[in-house]
Amino acid sequence: MSMAEQKKILCVGLVCLDIINVVDKYPEEDSDSRCLSQRWQRGGNASNSCTVLSLLGAPCAFMGSLAAGLTADFILEDFQVFCIDVSLVSKHAQCVPPASVVISNISTGSRTILHMNRNLPDVTLEDFSKVNLRQFKWMHWEGRNAEEQVKMIQQVEQYNSTLPQQERITVSVEIEKTREPLYQLFPYGDVVFVSKDVARHFGYESAEAAVRGFYSRVKKGAILICAWAEKGADALGPDGVHVHSDAFPPKQLVDTLGAGDTFNAGVIFMLSNGNTLC
Repeated sequence: MSMAEQKKILCVGLVCLDIINVVDKYPEEDSDSRCLSQRWQRGGNASNSCTVLSLLGAPCAFMGSLAAGLTADFILEDFQVFCIDVSLVSKHAQCVPPASVVISNISTGSRTILHMNRNLPDVTLEDFSKVNLRQFKWMHWEGRNAEEQVKMIQQVEQYNSTLPQQERITVSVEIEKTREPLYQLFPYGDVVFVSKDVARHFGYESAEAAVRGFYSRVKKGAILICAWAEKGADALGPDGVHVHSDAFPPKQLVDTLGAGDTFNAGVIFMLSNGNTLC
């Protein structure tokens, strides 16, 4: 196996604790009801995408922040189970770990998330500057502290400019939340994932309308992708060709938690192995 094939995929973003409560119907306010089950699970967009990449067989690494304590121990142990490299995790002893309480409704497949993130800082350019870029073939950013993330990506661009095309790191970004600062990430990805929520926020009512409408924001030669839940996903590539994929739901829908992170990881895995959109 050549060195190029052994290079890793890096996902930069959030890891948190998900406390998942499975119910057969969504609880009414001020009611007392039993869950069908409850479990702790490692969550966070970039963290989930790493799990899926690892399951698909890609060597991958996670870069993000962790607080100290029992929650962090649980999270690090779980990363280890999936053989995910955590050497780039920044630890913050005095911080509160982020957590999500998830209500997963088995009757509808919906997931309702209550997220708490008090004081854990996101990774910075200073953290990223210590990364040995030579070990990676793809880097994915979950849009968070966008101003810092742009600086990190610019560092990758500078590194890439010294290399032949086939040795360069591919950069992907995810713009999921409707927060103005995140939109500055559009021109920085070779592959850009934009969410249905952001598309709707801009007045687009379909994935095709979104990729056509947003395409002027991405850089020359980029791929823009928008997933639209059960309606599938659409992409627009550098050749201007629009591609649509239907959704392929399982016979039984268990839940939709992490569906977007799974989709992103699947696309990254295929494209990083030389496959094309079609």
